[in-house]
Amino acid sequence: MKWRRSALSLGLIASGSLAFAGCGGSADPEPAVLVPLPAAAQPGGAGSGGAGGRVLSAPGARTPPSRAAHVRPHGHPPDQRTQLTVQVTRPVRLRATPGGPVVGGVLPRTEFRSATILPVVRQRNGWLGVISRELPNGRIGWIAANARLVAYRTQWSVVASLGRREVVVRRSGRVMQRFPVAIGSPSTPTPTGRFAVTDKLLTEDPSSPYGCCILALSAHQPLTPQGWGGGDRVAIHATSLPETIGTAASLGCLRAPAEEARRLVRSVPLGTVVTIRA
Repeated sequence: MKWRRSALSLGLIASGSLAFAGCGGSADPEPAVLVPLPAAAQPGGAGSGGAGGRVLSAPGARTPPSRAAHVRPHGHPPDQRTQLTVQVTRPVRLRATPGGPVVGGVLPRTEFRSATILPVVRQRNGWLGVISRELPNGRIGWIAANARLVAYRTQWSVVASLGRREVVVRRSGRVMQRFPVAIGSPSTPTPTGRFAVTDKLLTEDPSSPYGCCILALSAHQPLTPQGWGGGDRVAIHATSLPETIGTAASLGCLRAPAEEARRLVRSVPLGTVVTIRA
């Protein structure tokens, strides 16, 4: 499917062939216009709940001392309730291991024109292990910690329980949202694991299969049905079928009540870790 282009005050409309796996209903997903949220709603901006960005410096990097910052400054251990994320400001290679073979690449912007912000889940000798949509579920990629990455710390986390069919959103450990969701059907189950928020998108048509808004994830659905015309990406999104919430009805996405989905995309920063449990 193709997203059409138009100019809106909120920002640039995304253009591409990507659809989400979880809308269901027919072999050909309905088209929708998707709008990235403005920069003020992203990490470091107003209302994001994240720390301001800092330039990271790799060993030997030629960065002025006034701008350089280590991932974990000596004497200032991070709050265990925060998550380190990095914004990619130039194309970077993803490696299978620190300094190992290249397994992919990351651009500064996603296909929906959002800033590329990746959660850091491991660190080793000047290398950062990150979650990226470019890799299969359950794998991390390694990127060099260099001066072209901007570091943030976010206080937000999201946990989805498939057994309870529920999503819980926390900020600094405090529950901010708790709401029911539809999950993947038995033949197209929602994948479990640790994923990242890649895009926060609004639609022009709340009656679309995505409802008002989408929190796109790095997760992939490996079991898309035959004839499905969309993509394999998984998201938390609103829905035009609210009666399915609380059931196992989607192709893998988590369908949420419209008001909860709207609040979710307004609050949770890019790069937030989303843990999906059985």
